[in-house]
Amino acid sequence: MDFMTIVGAFVGLGVVVFVVIHGEIARFLLNVEAIILIFGGTFGSVLISYPLSALEHVPNALKMMIFPPKRPPAMLLVQHFVKLAEAARRQGVESLAGIIPTLPHPFMQDCVQMLLDGLDKETIEDRCMRDIIATQHRHQQVSGIFRSAGVYSPIFGLLGTLIGVVQVLRNIDTPSELAASMAVAMTASFYGIFAANFFFLPIAAKLTFYSDEEVLNRELIAKGIISLHQGEAPWLLSKKLEAYLTFHNRQGGAKGYRVAP
Repeated sequence: MDFMTIVGAFVGLGVVVFVVIHGEIARFLLNVEAIILIFGGTFGSVLISYPLSALEHVPNALKMMIFPPKRPPAMLLVQHFVKLAEAARRQGVESLAGIIPTLPHPFMQDCVQMLLDGLDKETIEDRCMRDIIATQHRHQQVSGIFRSAGVYSPIFGLLGTLIGVVQVLRNIDTPSELAASMAVAMTASFYGIFAANFFFLPIAAKLTFYSDEEVLNRELIAKGIISLHQGEAPWLLSKKLEAYLTFHNRQGGAKGYRVAP
C-alpha cells in the first residue's frame, strides 16, 4: 500500500475542508450543475482524445495509486547478474536454465532465456530496446490521459464561470435568482482547478515516476544481459552496472522501485 498517496489525500482534503468549513461557504460549493459540467465535460474530452485501448488501463492506474505492484531494487538486480555470471563461468551458460525461475524480474527472465536460446548480441540488444520503448510508450499513454484531464478540467471550470456570468446577466432584474447563477459561476472554477491540481495532475506525476523506475530497471537488465553474453568477469559486470546505476542516480532517475501500468 502506498501510504504517501493516502497521507497526501488526507492532508489535501483536510486543508480544503477546513478552509471551506471555517469560511462557512460549504453550502455554496455543493453545486450539482457545476460538478456535472466539470467532470462530465472532462470525461467527454478524454473519450474524444484517447481510444478505448488506452482508456482500458485507467482502472489499473487508479488502483496502482493505492496498491502499486512491487518491483525489485536495482541493486538486487545487480546481485543476481553477478550470481549468473559466476554460475556461467563455473558450469557454463546452460546451467542458467535452472536459475531463471528464481530471477526477480520477468524481463530479466526473458533476457536470460534469449541468451540460452543462442541469440547473438545485436538481436538481444534490438529486442531489449524494443521492449523498453514499448513499455515507456505504454506508460506515457496512461499518464498522458490524466495529464490531459488536468488540462481540460480548469478550462471547463472557466466555461462554467462564463455560463454563470451569462445567467447572472439574464437574471439581473430578478434578484432572487442571482444567487443560483453566481453559485454556478464561482463553484465551476473551484471544481475545475481542484480536480486538476489535486486529482488528475498528481496521478499523472506519480505514474510518470513509477514508469521512470521501471524503465531504469529494464535498461539495467539490458546492459547486464549484454555483459553476460560477452562473458565478462563477475566483478567487472558488477562494477559496470553499479556505475550505470550511479550515473542515473545523479540524473535523478533512481528514487524508488515501483512501476506504472
